[in-house]
Amino acid sequence: PQNKCGNQKSCPQNYFAFKLISGAANVVGPSICFNDVMLMSSVKNNIGRGLNIALVNGSNGQLLKTGIFDMYSG
Repeated sequence: PQNKCGNQKSCPQNYFAFKLISGAANVVGPSICFNDVMLMSSVKNNIGRGLNIALVNGSNGQLLKTGIFDMYSG
């Protein structure tokens, strides 16, 4: 069986699975997968240059907010 977010190992019960991919320059964009749900990716068109952040409720895993902080332009 496939593990959540494509991870090699499954998470213990009562834990959330996640996978962060930083990307490669402007060729491959970053992505954030949380509990088998893609929160941010180039396919969803909600990523950008700099820090890409997803705020998730730690109790139920619900996405609260996403944000991009462009560290280059200030």
